[in-house]
Amino acid sequence: MEVKEKENIIVTEDIIEETKEKIEKNNEFHIINDYETQTKSDVLTIFGILSFSFILILLIIFCTFTIINSKNDNIINGISIKGIDVSGLSKEEAKQKISEYINSSIPDEIKLKHNDFEVALSTSQLSIYFNTDEAIEIAYQFGKSGNIFQNNLIILQALLAKIDIDPGFSIDENQLKTSLHDISNKLPDKVIESSYYIDNNNLILTKGSEGYTIKIDETANYIINNINNLNIKNNTLEIITEKQYPSKIDLDSIYNQLYKKPVDAYYTQNPYTVYPSEEGLDLAISLDEAKNLLVNEQNEYSIPLKTLYPNITTNMIGTEAFPDLLSEFSTKYDARNRNRTTNLVLASNKINGTVLMPGETFSYNKIVGERTIEAGYKEAPIYVNGRIEDGLGGGICQITTTLYNAALYANLEILERSNHQFIPSYANASRDATVVYGAIDFKFKNNREYPIKITCSVSNGIANFKIFGLKTENDYVVELSSRITKTTATSIYSEAYKTLKKNGNVVSTETLSKDIYKKH
Repeated sequence: MEVKEKENIIVTEDIIEETKEKIEKNNEFHIINDYETQTKSDVLTIFGILSFSFILILLIIFCTFTIINSKNDNIINGISIKGIDVSGLSKEEAKQKISEYINSSIPDEIKLKHNDFEVALSTSQLSIYFNTDEAIEIAYQFGKSGNIFQNNLIILQALLAKIDIDPGFSIDENQLKTSLHDISNKLPDKVIESSYYIDNNNLILTKGSEGYTIKIDETANYIINNINNLNIKNNTLEIITEKQYPSKIDLDSIYNQLYKKPVDAYYTQNPYTVYPSEEGLDLAISLDEAKNLLVNEQNEYSIPLKTLYPNITTNMIGTEAFPDLLSEFSTKYDARNRNRTTNLVLASNKINGTVLMPGETFSYNKIVGERTIEAGYKEAPIYVNGRIEDGLGGGICQITTTLYNAALYANLEILERSNHQFIPSYANASRDATVVYGAIDFKFKNNREYPIKITCSVSNGIANFKIFGLKTENDYVVELSSRITKTTATSIYSEAYKTLKKNGNVVSTETLSKDIYKKH
């Protein structure tokens, strides 16, 4: 190896070779690096151009999409109501389409069944209502109520995922449940509860039997869901029922409801009020004895009852409780006819002292009762098929006629009145009233504000009726009149009128009756 020395620097050939190799390698690195740098730059440029183009395309699509949707005045695509597609429809078109569909899906009746028992509910009574207007408005606002980004997003979601709107629904649940209660009572295999009723003077207890009853809430919800889902046309819904057993006869509870103390009648003068008497009711045997009757198993039990009478009845209240004479009317009779007179006295005694509370109805046949030999009535002349014959209770129609006129003068409401076959001797035409037990009655109602009391007497050839009560500012002076309007060979036609006056002035005139009598 050759060594050179110069200014203390020693350079070998090996070092020189090594240095040359490093320089060459370094030059190669710079060339490669410059190439790679240039390649990356070109890629980025191309990517940038592509990205810009893509964004530009998207922007163009977005703008075009936005402009198209902003001009759309119909419901966007992908929207349905109750499963019915309303895409692209106007509000009016959508309403018509949905309404027609819902109306066609709601029949006039909903068919229900329980085993072999079938029944129908009227849909018109249930006030079924679908809020289609609100649903259509919601559908219409999709893609229109937000900003452009929100609207476009909703439109895309509707296109991809579809949107179904369920309109608001309502029904008269109270009416539905009321109808179900009524149907439950009509089930052929319904539960029969133990019950009781009064027949004449006996308490009748009936034992119940097991059966089925409708589960009202569950059945109502089941029906409502099927209506809301429009699943009732051509579909029979099964009634949801449950088995029930009747409650046992609770005689203690029945007795507490049944027992009633008698109430004595009384009156007050300030304020003027009459409190009527009330009859009481009780078992005719002890409660323990009644319970012993229930030991034997049977479907029906009968327990005797007794009426508890008040010490002071309403009819026992004196006329001092009825301070004003409202009306009076009398008719004459032949006191020499003892049988007929007896009948008049018996009938008048039944009526004498009768008190009618406001709104109560007087029934002649109910108060006087059947005219029988046991009741003391005698044979006396009566009209039978146009002829005068003796009949049991003959003559009592004179009592009816006298009371009829007294009731008219008191301006009471006549409910039922019939004229005789012939004009009677004791009254003018159309001023009479006849009765036949079980067939023809005479009825009037106390239409006044306060109670009235009827008194009557039959003596010395005069049958007299008086009606007492309390006069008020609403009372009128009553005038009665009658006239014969036509006479034929066989008949007499007549009319009766009632005129009301106040302070001497006529307030009203009305026709009471138009009657036809046979000629004697």
